[in-house]
Amino acid sequence: MQLLDGKALSKKIEIQVKDEVEKLKESCGCTPGLAVVLVGQDPASATYVNMKKKACDRVGFYSITHDMPESISQEAIEKTIMMLNNDTNVDGILIQLPLPSHIDTTKLLELVDPAKDVDGFHPFNVGRLTTGLDGFVPCTPLGVMELLNEYDIDVKGKNCCVVGASNIVGKPMASLLLNAGATVEICHIETDHLKKHTLQADIVLVGVGVINLITEDMVKDDIVIIDIGVSRNKEGKLVGDVDFDSVSKKSSFITPSPGGVGPMTIAMLLKNTLKAAKINAQEKK
Repeated sequence: MQLLDGKALSKKIEIQVKDEVEKLKESCGCTPGLAVVLVGQDPASATYVNMKKKACDRVGFYSITHDMPESISQEAIEKTIMMLNNDTNVDGILIQLPLPSHIDTTKLLELVDPAKDVDGFHPFNVGRLTTGLDGFVPCTPLGVMELLNEYDIDVKGKNCCVVGASNIVGKPMASLLLNAGATVEICHIETDHLKKHTLQADIVLVGVGVINLITEDMVKDDIVIIDIGVSRNKEGKLVGDVDFDSVSKKSSFITPSPGGVGPMTIAMLLKNTLKAAKINAQEKK
């Protein structure tokens, strides 16, 4: 069994991004810029935004957070997004989810300029991913693909079971695997007999936020496990969706949680923002 170390790979990617940022500054005087829209006081969101800010600082990005009260109106957020769309110092716009219930999340995501949609949530970029065209891909599934590539795990021809069908993780994860030549099955909350599906898989990728959903009896020998889920157990410890202690005994490769996919999400946000900045720099020439 080998651990898929997302923490180590993310540090490696940060060094590469920092080097690219310095080259960009030398060639055109451009500094990649990321703007984050944070609404409300959700502790997890605030922690995550702070981690993104620190990562931006480490690689030399310009970053700004628009911190808004939970009671803010839809119109006020829309005005901020439009302002950021027109701000030439901002290459990437990220709306931190989830948003308060009175806010129309879909409308806001559609309002972001697709060229600045570094989270890959705009329908334009979703469509390009689905059809195998270049665009911005959601950071978590993109990070999973980088992790698999780093450890020379080829998905071509493999049976991959994606557990979870969210727009943020499950659906784009399935599209990336399909584009890479995998045979993909998507399971979700309505799926009967989950075990029947996971037992057929060479690679199981799970991200639903249910502690110990995947157990030893649900996977075959030499399975590759990608645990994307993050929850807190009764002791307050961060854990994933996989019963790590038992499942790891049957695994050829497995991600720890935390320390597997999580760090890769922020690393991919940096890569996407750098990509947007490079495109903008080319267009300014």
